[in-house]
Amino acid sequence: MAPLIALYDACVLYPAPLRDFLMQLAMTDVHYARWTDAIHEEWISNVLACRPDLTRAKLERTRDLMNANVRDCVVSGYESLIPRIHLPDPNDRHVLAAAIHCGASVIVTFNTKDFPHSILDALGIAATHPDDFVESLFHIEPSSVCLAAKRHRASLKKPPKTVNEYLECLTTQRMPKTAARLTHVADYI
Repeated sequence: MAPLIALYDACVLYPAPLRDFLMQLAMTDVHYARWTDAIHEEWISNVLACRPDLTRAKLERTRDLMNANVRDCVVSGYESLIPRIHLPDPNDRHVLAAAIHCGASVIVTFNTKDFPHSILDALGIAATHPDDFVESLFHIEPSSVCLAAKRHRASLKKPPKTVNEYLECLTTQRMPKTAARLTHVADYI
């Protein structure tokens, strides 16, 4: 069975701790992560608006590393689908168009209400909160989720985090189920 394809919305790439954890998950190949240049531009612009201490060049370096480390992650050629899509927020049409174009079965987003079941069900796509998404990955390949968490925690050096601090960080990223699951396997992360 081929891994599922998940399109990451900009809102889950905006907070660095969550973005880094999702990137570690993407590098385990338990799923295929996808995004677009427009999604990159959205999260980068939002970070710059809230964090004047960061530079566009630094965030573009992050974008470039994401693209270089996750195989076939950038979706292109979806733009012609946008005008035919109707969503509550027209600014989300490009996300659904990219998901359709790349064959994604899930859009990972905090904004699930912006992607109504009445529209997505007919397309075989679900809009899923990142915590629920990771929960589904636990069911598919728990060792890959633990490995991603272990690598993510090990990458945190300024400052380094204990297991408990790391789990608290996930909780503050609106990932309480993931943190609770990882509590049970804390020796592996």
